Amino acid sequence: MNRASLDKRPDEVATMFDDVAPKYDVVNDVLSMGQTRRWRRIVVEAMDVKAGQRVLDLAAGTGTSSEPYADAGVDVVACDFSLGMLKVGKRRRPDIDFIAGDATRLPFADNTFDASTISFGLRNVNEPKKALAEMLRVTKPGGRLVIAEFSQPVVPLWRTMYTEYLMRALPAIAVKVSSNPDAYVYLAESIRAWPDQDHLAAWLQEAGWESVSYRNLSGGIVAVHRAQKPAGPADGPAAGAQALANHAGPVAKLRRNITRPGR
Repeated sequence: MNRASLDKRPDEVATMFDDVAPKYDVVNDVLSMGQTRRWRRIVVEAMDVKAGQRVLDLAAGTGTSSEPYADAGVDVVACDFSLGMLKVGKRRRPDIDFIAGDATRLPFADNTFDASTISFGLRNVNEPKKALAEMLRVTKPGGRLVIAEFSQPVVPLWRTMYTEYLMRALPAIAVKVSSNPDAYVYLAESIRAWPDQDHLAAWLQEAGWESVSYRNLSGGIVAVHRAQKPAGPADGPAAGAQALANHAGPVAKLRRNITRPGR
């Protein structure tokens, strides 16, 4: 892996997404062989929000992931750090609130949202643990978090085949369908460098989320993690940050408490 290509400043990553914004959703459908729609549908089902509730869709990009909530009467806020992505989304769906924001310093008050979600964007955050703590801060006590992210296939042979696709076939396809194929080289490398399902589940617990579980999709290519914000007195403006600062236990000790529903 070319580690240098992953060492990008947040503004460089934002610019990269600005460049690919016009064709981003189409390219994703091609590269995933149409699976992105199924994955996003499962995320919406896991959120289980009702009309009138307020949802934060972080790393929403062009708002494709936000549309099902808006269509169901949910008050959804699409937040992303790429102005190019937000502009494309706002032109297509002027009825959705698109807000520019840094995932590690969200521009929202404490306990604002009934539920929060982020799909295929957490690994692009410079400090993902801070993002998890920030989402805890802005979610109401008892509120839900759902994360969809690329992960590690659970079958060794399938994992090898998937890695070869990521590092060889995906960039080659991107050259033909994207205006910025280098962006997809970065994305492929970021997927391969991302921690596995248990590590992300441990990060959630470290940040202060509870009832953490995950479900593998497409053999573990994608994992949907679910968690809930505590409803007790432990909540407060800095609950997420404090939980992160206080945690000192190794990942291995946390794994015992993670439930894993059917894969």
